[in-house]
Amino acid sequence: MRILIADDDDVSRLELEALLTRHGHEVVAVSDGTEAWEILQGEDPPRLAVLDWLMEEMDGVEVCRRVRERPELRDVYLILLTSRADKKHILTGLQAGANDYVTKPFDRDELLARVRVGSQMIGLQAELTARVLELETALTQVKQLQGLLPICSYCKSIRDDKNYWHQVESYVRSHSKAEFSHGICPGCWESVVKPQFLVEGIALPE
Repeated sequence: MRILIADDDDVSRLELEALLTRHGHEVVAVSDGTEAWEILQGEDPPRLAVLDWLMEEMDGVEVCRRVRERPELRDVYLILLTSRADKKHILTGLQAGANDYVTKPFDRDELLARVRVGSQMIGLQAELTARVLELETALTQVKQLQGLLPICSYCKSIRDDKNYWHQVESYVRSHSKAEFSHGICPGCWESVVKPQFLVEGIALPE
């Protein structure tokens, strides 16, 4: 998991970076909120960010607000680091868009647990997005076979929206994932095939 760390306290930032790297994460560490915001706006930004609340130029809460204003960043999981443990400040951070918070000085096990929860949430969101895309694709394919289809009364060919005629099989195959197997229905057997067998003197199959 790529994780962005933004903390203007050198000791805290280095401790965070070492801890997360040691547990298998790829860490991008910066010392202020402005740098963090630039990275989050870049190509393929980290999907999880640990942001210190109090930073010069741009604090962690402002970064959270800006992230939540950008639809393309809605899946970024934000954890605020704060020394302000009272309910009022915690609510302020959560209302700004943070998903979670850790109080400073942070407990390593607690921080790792909250990062793990964030990673799981990101994974679930990615899985859900993939399922939604699959569903949308399936619905699109279904919709392509709905509505009025011009069909020839004699040969049963279908006319597409560009005024070209296609055999039913080729049209359905091009508009869905359906495959075909061929057989003879009872009606055609009695009215077409069986009389032909009799005319040709061919023995009827058992």
